[in-house]
Amino acid sequence: MATNPAEVLSLPKPAWAADEVGMLYDMAHRFMSEEIAPRYDEFEKNEMVDRESWLKAGAAGLLCASMPEEYGGSGGTFAHESAIIEAIGHVGVDGFGIGLHNSIVAPYVLHYGSEEQKKKWLPKLATGELIGAIAMTEPGAGSDLQGVKTRAQKDGNQYKINGSKTFITNGQLANFIIVVTKTDPEKGAKGTSLIVVETDEVEGFQRGRNLDKIGLKANDTSELFFNDMRVPTSNLLGHEEGQGFVQLMQQLPQERLQIGTGAIAMIERALALTIDYVKERKAFGKAIIDFQNTQFKLAELKTEATIGRVFYNDCVTRHIAGGLDPVTASMAKYWLSDLQGKVVDECLQLHGGYGYMNEYPIARMFRDARVQRIYGGTNEIMKLLIGRSL
Repeated sequence: MATNPAEVLSLPKPAWAADEVGMLYDMAHRFMSEEIAPRYDEFEKNEMVDRESWLKAGAAGLLCASMPEEYGGSGGTFAHESAIIEAIGHVGVDGFGIGLHNSIVAPYVLHYGSEEQKKKWLPKLATGELIGAIAMTEPGAGSDLQGVKTRAQKDGNQYKINGSKTFITNGQLANFIIVVTKTDPEKGAKGTSLIVVETDEVEGFQRGRNLDKIGLKANDTSELFFNDMRVPTSNLLGHEEGQGFVQLMQQLPQERLQIGTGAIAMIERALALTIDYVKERKAFGKAIIDFQNTQFKLAELKTEATIGRVFYNDCVTRHIAGGLDPVTASMAKYWLSDLQGKVVDECLQLHGGYGYMNEYPIARMFRDARVQRIYGGTNEIMKLLIGRSL
């Protein structure tokens, strides 16, 4: 019988994962197993999950689970988003970018949008009619968001936006993009604003190529170009210009915790698959699990994974209660993604030569894990943020 990733660490469920959150996990796991996993090789080849799958996810209640019911969501918390992301990781369809859509893009609208904006956009994000992205990174500005060059100039009741973005997750499919831009370059961070672009309704918007990545092939990641692109001034998030940097800083802890969600889920799947493999695979007349080195390695990995899961569960508990500070979120992002890389690498080693073959899931996991230490702010930046708190 295959080892269950959700049970590989033998830990009791935290309070936040009980009852309806557990039921949502089961539903999300079933949806990903039945609707996404059978077509995942196709999505990897096409380098995107198709729009139909997004609409199916919306119909199944897997989009905007933490948004209020009055705006088309399910009225949950980050615990519900965690359940969905964990299901994605446990099934192994990590390139389905609904985590960013649900717990990064939609919250900007909820927290900073006007009542009119929330009623207009959130229900469509919940159905999948709108697919969300956030355009932060530029060719010359990655983790340093103050270095953004994209410019929005007010012209009557419109903004004229010029600039370019790169490495934008969901970039080929997204038709709802929050653009990080400078409305007053002279003010530095205080001149940064967030402006929503509904790409189906604007001129001057152009998608670049779907970028050729090492891993997460099923997730479309793109360049975006704005050439005198005009959007209504009513698409500004917040009651006035210049709030963008503060808004980003307030929401980044959840983004970084979400990266930790994907990390711990993949860690658990890697361990489950590897335990099953070493029990079946034989060398020198006995199962690989019977070698002391195998047992010691897996003992170390299970111990570290357990520490990681306990830390993660505590972070979610604190976040739901409104007490997850940016420093602890940075710790979760960097430490869990580092651990993810270590565990997946060690698990691949225990697969031997088969671990290097693409037909084995651990090979894909090895590729997919690597970016976790880069996006959402590199792990070096996380350490810098933690260091400032000392």
